[in-house]
Amino acid sequence: MATRKEFLKTAGMVGLAGMVRPGAVIAQASPSRLPAATPTWADGSRLIVSVSMQFEAGGQPDNAESPFPRNMQPGFKDLPAATWYEYGYKEGIPRMLDNWDKHGIKVTSHMVGAAVLKNPALAREIVQRGHEAAAHGRDWSSQYMLSYEAEKRFIQDGVTAVKEATGVTPVGYNANWLRRGENTLKILQELGFLYHIDDLSRDEPFITTVNNRDFAVVPYTLRCNDIQLIAGQWFSTDQFLQQVKMEFDQLYEESARRRRMMSISFHDRIGGTPQLVNATSALLTYLQKHKGVVFRRKDEIAKMALEDKNTIRE
Repeated sequence: MATRKEFLKTAGMVGLAGMVRPGAVIAQASPSRLPAATPTWADGSRLIVSVSMQFEAGGQPDNAESPFPRNMQPGFKDLPAATWYEYGYKEGIPRMLDNWDKHGIKVTSHMVGAAVLKNPALAREIVQRGHEAAAHGRDWSSQYMLSYEAEKRFIQDGVTAVKEATGVTPVGYNANWLRRGENTLKILQELGFLYHIDDLSRDEPFITTVNNRDFAVVPYTLRCNDIQLIAGQWFSTDQFLQQVKMEFDQLYEESARRRRMMSISFHDRIGGTPQLVNATSALLTYLQKHKGVVFRRKDEIAKMALEDKNTIRE
């Protein structure tokens, strides 16, 4: 079967097998839009799977969004909704940690500073079990509206909380709902970060220039994300499992010809439920049966991308 690049080359030579009218000018594909194929990663992997585990519960504001109808009268606290979030650190993360160990994989945990300050022992356990502690802001505020200095303090406060709890200084960043601002990447570069994930534009990492230096982007996705599919669209666990498997099957096929990365995301109060952990276990078993599939923390992926001359640059 011809690759996309071979098809475009052939189409340009023969006028799409006669489908182009005589005399028509055939637009040539821009070389910059067709990066050279790199079938494997620098470590020899065929497809890298990147798993996120969001540590947010406990850092949410009062009456934050939840499965309950938003019909509370002003001035009252939504107590049932608060317990929905509590589930994340009481049951969700511990259950997911055991599942990661069961399958021998390491993940990246994006930690909200306020959540970590309420449960520092759990944050520390995540790191002690070999997972990455990445930053996820000071709290659930929207940072894109902040001034340069205010946003820098907001990010630094989150970093400080994670470092105090875990002893690790985060090198990766995820803004609340991915909504970074015009200054965010400059600030992250100044604070010593290596990468961010607030980008949905590719299925592989790439490098951008920030403050005249290389900065890695390890793309996120909403397609394989429990907050979008389970909490947002109310998929069943079977539907979630099927959709993510279909995503993997396509990326695995493509990975024979070019570098591919798959991103899967779980949130403490959603991905840590018994039924979704059970589905995730079945998913991981399926993925691990495929040759050349490797699981990597996002800091590892970012470092590989920054060190590899074949990484796409934008």
